[in-house]
Amino acid sequence: MTILHLALATDWQAAQHTGDYRVSTLGRTLAEEGFIHCSRDTAQLDGVHNTYYSAVTEPLLVLEIDPTGLDVRLENGFPHLYGPLPLTAVTAIRPYQPPTA
Repeated sequence: MTILHLALATDWQAAQHTGDYRVSTLGRTLAEEGFIHCSRDTAQLDGVHNTYYSAVTEPLLVLEIDPTGLDVRLENGFPHLYGPLPLTAVTAIRPYQPPTA
């Protein structure tokens, strides 16, 4: 199983220097929110993009995460990661491409 997280490219780059990723969602940190918002599939990720990121002009990335050994809880239909995201749990990174109408 893989879960997904939509990330600003600049936030992901910053994580390379700190050793883990601590952004919950657009403009909110793990410390502020208490968990990192994730999506269970691309359709759910697209909904997150449309709701929260549609006005963002900087590059977005999709982080594909192996949740093995992580504190991930399904809440309100969304996987939430409690704790920082270790860089080693990210199995793939790709540019986010919004769905075309």
